[in-house]
Amino acid sequence: MEMFQKFLTTPMDFLTTYIFPFVLVLSILVFVHEWGHYIIARLCGVKVDKFSIGFGKEIFGWTDKAGTRWKFSWIPLGGYVQMFGDTDPASANHSDEVVEGDRKRSFTEEERKVAFFTQSVAKRSAIIVAGPAINFIFAIIILTILYSIHGQPFTPPIVAKLVVDSPAEKAGILPDDKILSMNGRLIERFQDMAQYTTVSLNKAIDIELVHSIGDNQWSDNSVIVRVIPAIVENTDRFGFKSQRGRIGVISPSKPFAMKQHTPISAFSESIITVWEISTDTLKAIGQIIMGTRDASELGGILRIGAYAGDFAQQGFISLVTFTALLSVNLGLINILPIPLLDGGHLAFYAMETIKGKPVSDRFQEYSLRVGLMALLGIMLFATWNDLVQLQVFSYLKSLIS
Repeated sequence: MEMFQKFLTTPMDFLTTYIFPFVLVLSILVFVHEWGHYIIARLCGVKVDKFSIGFGKEIFGWTDKAGTRWKFSWIPLGGYVQMFGDTDPASANHSDEVVEGDRKRSFTEEERKVAFFTQSVAKRSAIIVAGPAINFIFAIIILTILYSIHGQPFTPPIVAKLVVDSPAEKAGILPDDKILSMNGRLIERFQDMAQYTTVSLNKAIDIELVHSIGDNQWSDNSVIVRVIPAIVENTDRFGFKSQRGRIGVISPSKPFAMKQHTPISAFSESIITVWEISTDTLKAIGQIIMGTRDASELGGILRIGAYAGDFAQQGFISLVTFTALLSVNLGLINILPIPLLDGGHLAFYAMETIKGKPVSDRFQEYSLRVGLMALLGIMLFATWNDLVQLQVFSYLKSLIS
């Protein structure tokens, strides 16, 4: 509601607080993603016709010496790279004819060599994989620089207090216990523990810990206790709701420190962070599909815009961290095996490899239609969730009632 009211009362403040950070972050990530496709295509000898940030009519652009049109378009909600020979940005269709005035002619042998659709499965797969892959690489680079220069937030995984009658207290966890692992996943920071229980919902967690023997000393012998988190509903300041697993442990009261890293340890920790974000995100998606997590948590561009503005207000470091998180999520979404997404193309190429020939145009056409309907459906559902949780409909109803 806060974001919507700001839009109605102070549109310029809304523009600078939410729209500008959102467009900036999304444009950077789209450029990185599409540049991954572009650079591998060029290395594979494929000509690229267009490189667009945004969709729709071009605002401005230029054509480089290789014949690629670089442009910015009016709708800043994505982008694309269109390869030579493709008739659309999604590489859903291709043509081996060139239109010259009122006449058409077939590709020359040299033109066929630089067309995307004539490349081997290995080359086409490499070009497609490069987009999502560079999103993960970009996130690792961002976090490595951040951890090297600024440090990594660090609170020791020590139980300061317990919520009365909480799952942790009932399982026998005591104040000053030190958490070592959860279901075999190493816990080095209190933040790791909170993140893991959040996505576990009410699934049992085997927690390895050591009991305190006083004066910041712990027993040499670890014990394992089983805890079943309680599901709690969290509502952020925008009104967006999410379900989280909670075991009822409270972190040390001292503010967290910044753990300093060498470039090597920062790189290593960044890989671990990106891996954990990826696995936890996929776990949450799986929970939504299986119905164990409420589908209302699926957010769209309004939610991303709200969080982008919120992180921007917290400072540059927070916005950079959010950019890394969003880059990982963009990479994950694109590798899902849904036609029109990169993962859908890879699924076609896998079938082509197994069959020894490309899948039929008819099959691809119907698959792409289904994929388009699925993506539009998900986008509409996510946007509806955003509007409901922002209480936009309730606010509009209050104006006319």
